[in-house]
Amino acid sequence: MHAVQRPLSPYWIYRWQITMWLSSLHRITGLLLSLGAVALGIWLIALANGPAAYAEIGAIAGSSWFKVPLIAWTFCFFFHLTNGVRHLFWDAGLGFDKARIQASGWAVVVVTLIATTAFALVVIV
Repeated sequence: MHAVQRPLSPYWIYRWQITMWLSSLHRITGLLLSLGAVALGIWLIALANGPAAYAEIGAIAGSSWFKVPLIAWTFCFFFHLTNGVRHLFWDAGLGFDKARIQASGWAVVVVTLIATTAFALVVIV
């Protein structure tokens, strides 16, 4: 009898769907939020070390190039938050039919983009 040759990875046989993208992005944004927490920690340490240290960090944080990571961390925060709320509904046993999974996935994307844009325009830019 000959063994059947099957793919070793599901990525060869499954078409990527929004739930797969959102799951991967949720993990990535969690890691990036950790980097943001390190940056926040550095800022707080500078704040505690006095005006000179705070001025040095303030010069970096206030520069125009630093707005890009701030907006990226804002996106990560809002995505992680909205996708986390989606998972809380799933933990309660709600929204498991295919149509609601698709709709809630796209709702996470839309709400994240709107919230990030609004926050960036009002606070960062």
